[in-house]
Amino acid sequence: MQIDEKPPFDTPFEWIGGEGQVRVLVDRFYDLMDLEPGYKELRDAHGSTLQDARDKLFWFLCGWLGGPDHYQQRFGHPRLRMRHMPFSIGILERDQWLACMDQAMGDIGVDAALRARLAQSFFQTADWMRNR
Repeated sequence: MQIDEKPPFDTPFEWIGGEGQVRVLVDRFYDLMDLEPGYKELRDAHGSTLQDARDKLFWFLCGWLGGPDHYQQRFGHPRLRMRHMPFSIGILERDQWLACMDQAMGDIGVDAALRARLAQSFFQTADWMRNR
């Protein structure tokens, strides 16, 4: 599929496979963060447990991808940058987050064209989150 072609689904949420696949993606992302030494600094920034982060990312991604707005229903506007200000986020953390998410997308078989589109959007968001 060419970059300018119409995607096969109306939303990335539908394209990825709905809530079930978003949950699989998020769980794989956090499992990798726990398993892979290359994501150590990213994992260390998350504290002792990942369950709260798993749920919040799942709720957020559902809405961000064009599905149900679970996050906003619970917490209001995401205000991502403000909510991440307490955490030190530099290029290393950004790059580890992006690599971990890309590996998770690959591991669960996200369509290559969707994976490329999401990687670009994730980069823009992750880069904007840097605060050092």
